[in-house]
Amino acid sequence: MSFSGVIQFILGFMIGVALLAGSSAAAAYLLLSGLSATPPKPIFSEEAEQVAVASEEGEAQEASQPSEEELPSGAYKARVTWSQGLSLRAEPSADSERIGGIPFNREIIILEETEDQEWQKVRLQSNQDGWIKSGNTEKVE
Repeated sequence: MSFSGVIQFILGFMIGVALLAGSSAAAAYLLLSGLSATPPKPIFSEEAEQVAVASEEGEAQEASQPSEEELPSGAYKARVTWSQGLSLRAEPSADSERIGGIPFNREIIILEETEDQEWQKVRLQSNQDGWIKSGNTEKVE
């Protein structure tokens, strides 16, 4: 075998290994990026009707929002900023019973905060009160 044949063999082998490694890395990247995506929030049977009604009435109820005069003292309007929506709890605790959910971008009324400012008591458009984790809303003017 000649010297140029040996060099061609080595270069061909190196190019083959590089192509194999590159395609393996690309396949692994696509697989892992698909697995790392956040799955959609599950809707449980007890809240399926509530979510359906809320999505149908969302735009219609925005026109019938309570005015500033109807807000309790110290309360203000806010909008949900957490893209997955929020869990509405019966008490200001993560271990508390989940009594509903609030979809992303829904307008709510913040009634009060706990002393440690970790939880906010809110009122929904349906006049249901509950607690949400602080930091997932922004004040609406």
